[in-house]
Amino acid sequence: MVVAYSVTDSVVRGRDGDIAVRDYEPASLTAPHPFLWVHGGGFVLGGLDMVESDAPARYLAARGRRVRTVDYRLAPNPGPIRNPRLGSHPNRFPAAHHDVLDVAESLRASTGSIDIGGASAGANLVAGALLSLRDEGGWMPRAAVLAYGSFHSVLPDNAVVESGLTGLLARWMFNPAMARRINLNYVGSESGLAEPYAFPGGADLLGFPPTLTIDATNDRLRRSGHAFHAALVDAGVSAEEIVLDGRHGFLGSPKKPVFVEGMVAMDSWLTRHDSSS
Repeated sequence: MVVAYSVTDSVVRGRDGDIAVRDYEPASLTAPHPFLWVHGGGFVLGGLDMVESDAPARYLAARGRRVRTVDYRLAPNPGPIRNPRLGSHPNRFPAAHHDVLDVAESLRASTGSIDIGGASAGANLVAGALLSLRDEGGWMPRAAVLAYGSFHSVLPDNAVVESGLTGLLARWMFNPAMARRINLNYVGSESGLAEPYAFPGGADLLGFPPTLTIDATNDRLRRSGHAFHAALVDAGVSAEEIVLDGRHGFLGSPKKPVFVEGMVAMDSWLTRHDSSS
């Protein structure tokens, strides 16, 4: 059943200032917990109007789930092929990390419990936020969804994923030089690449909430997603991994069947954990 919903923009007061958020509020709620959804964009692109932010939120809201999206601070954008100018910057890590944490804290404070998810760089930010919340020993979201995320400062080896990449774009995207530029630009220094809240791949994930990992067949970042899922399993976390036939960023293409497949999986996972304590 599809329900009507309203869309409202507001701000959350974060530790470094106001953070713009957007709430998608169904007229009839079918889910007890709101869902915080975090878009991707290589840490340098995106916002509340980004399709990858807006379309998944609208899909879930139309099915009775309250969703909040977040306009986290973006690192300086050097472009896809330039080496970044390193150094401190107010929008580099931990700026976006803090914004996601602060919005999660605010949403949880007003509702009692939340679920959380993100795509690409947003999945990284969600995983980093979960690691931080776990270490603080306070509360945790009830369930998480991580879609085609990059969790490692250096992509783990995976010959199966690499040999399965087809087409010039997929074989070029997130090549070692590109991935290094993106990651260095996010943290601003070589030493920042070892920061676990910036790149939680390789950390002990004990205590994470039930987590669904969604990846794409034709996406080099599946090397990171698969390794992160394996680490969740090793830590005893209730975790599932699905790989859909598509390319990186498919949650930003709502007219494609793979978008619906991904959203059905996401909605089903969240619904399964709606009654968890």
